[in-house]
Amino acid sequence: MRLFPRTHQLPARLAAGAYILNSGIDMAGADQDTVAGVHGMAAGTYPFLSKQDPARFVGLLSKAQIAVGAALLVPVVPSFVAGAALTAFAGGLVGLYLRTPGMRREGSLRPSQQGIALAKDFWLLGIGLSLMAEEVLDR
Repeated sequence: MRLFPRTHQLPARLAAGAYILNSGIDMAGADQDTVAGVHGMAAGTYPFLSKQDPARFVGLLSKAQIAVGAALLVPVVPSFVAGAALTAFAGGLVGLYLRTPGMRREGSLRPSQQGIALAKDFWLLGIGLSLMAEEVLDR
């Protein structure tokens, strides 16, 4: 496993990392309405989350986003590790997109107007899978 990312991986790592880090920082200061909305949407899709305290859930989600964003931005984190973290995180978000009613057009994977904000998670999933695949296939 390479310690430093390949040069051509940097744009994808920087773009995804900055986006996720910013989102995590914003979520760290979420107000009660945002906390309730984020928790409600997540619990509606993943019912086991309904047992979690909403503020604690959003706090942990914020920390996870900050950690994944930092892993992508810090060049000493191997691309496979950063890609695995991004893939796991984006996989959960893609599940949210696929399982939440109203996010997609009827009978389609295409996003509805409400789902456009979540559809970008497919890009994040693709970046994570690409980082991992390149490291595996290079061996």
